[in-house]
Amino acid sequence: MLFMLVTVLVVLVAGTIAYAAVFTDITGHWAEDEITSMYEEGIVKGHEDGTYGPEELVTRAQMAVFLDRLHEDLSAEMGDGGMDADSCKACHDDSSLITSKQTAWAMSGHGTGESYERGNSSGCSGCHSGEGFSAMVAAGQSPNEVETASDEPTRQDCRACHDIHTSYTDTDWSLETTAAVDMFEVEGETYDGGEGNLCANCHQVRHIFSDSVSADGETATVDSSHWGAHHGPQSDVMLGIAGAADVEGRPSGHYSLGDTCVTCHLGENNNHTFEPDVEDCQTCHSGAESLDVNGAQTAIQDKLDELEVALKAGGLLDAEGEKVEGTYPKAQAAALWDWTMISEDGSLGVHNPDYAMDLLDAGLAAF
Repeated sequence: MLFMLVTVLVVLVAGTIAYAAVFTDITGHWAEDEITSMYEEGIVKGHEDGTYGPEELVTRAQMAVFLDRLHEDLSAEMGDGGMDADSCKACHDDSSLITSKQTAWAMSGHGTGESYERGNSSGCSGCHSGEGFSAMVAAGQSPNEVETASDEPTRQDCRACHDIHTSYTDTDWSLETTAAVDMFEVEGETYDGGEGNLCANCHQVRHIFSDSVSADGETATVDSSHWGAHHGPQSDVMLGIAGAADVEGRPSGHYSLGDTCVTCHLGENNNHTFEPDVEDCQTCHSGAESLDVNGAQTAIQDKLDELEVALKAGGLLDAEGEKVEGTYPKAQAAALWDWTMISEDGSLGVHNPDYAMDLLDAGLAAF
């Protein structure tokens, strides 16, 4: 009990300034400042003889009084900020609201945290670290503008998306941002997809094909194994932009959904695995039995496989499917770029089937 009481004192007032001793027996004690601070808050009283008894055992009755005073003090402080301690119950009740979302989230790509350690690089911190993402949003930056890496990178957890513990009510579930997103690599293009705008901050290309093209426009250089649009081009594919081939793109039907990414990847039940549910598709695609609506995913996969064979035969991919650095005819390099972008989009064309198919067909024509 003694340890419990003093530990609570230290946690609550750690970092306080030094105080003049108010009890005769705490001078030099390791918790002197904390005990004095709690006395001045009216939470602890001490004995009538002016002592505190910092090494005495605490009775259940004393602990109950202490906790009651502490609750009153916290309620008063929280009330000064326009809220009440009981408001915590808006989220922290006996339901499975939080635990069910945490369980689903832990199964998601964000929850596994496979790439969060990249957050210790300034160029990656804005998207690969949950803490870095929150800092980026607060600063109104794009991922390419982040100059400071996370000292302690985190997964993209609840705090990365939601305003956790800003109001201590259920409005804490509101999203950190739903502002339209300017596509920083494609000048003049904006993603304005409701709640899905939060996702588009990171799920956009980090590079543009024209930067790899020679001055005469005849060739393009593949300069690393990571060459390409980058690993999260979903919002660009939805808009029908950022492809390398000279084809006309336009926003897909999915972009017209009110909250874009959120509409399909969370659905009506806010599924935090972020895996789309075919039942949500049936709202528009009646009778759909899988995400392969009208065979679109099968067709895109066949095109991807066909183009991969051509890229390997042309020497742009090695036998393991890794990019081969070098300078190539522009159209063939564009085919590699688009094959990579549609592959890393991850939807097998669902995000924008017409655009994906046009890019892959143009790539095959280059060979």
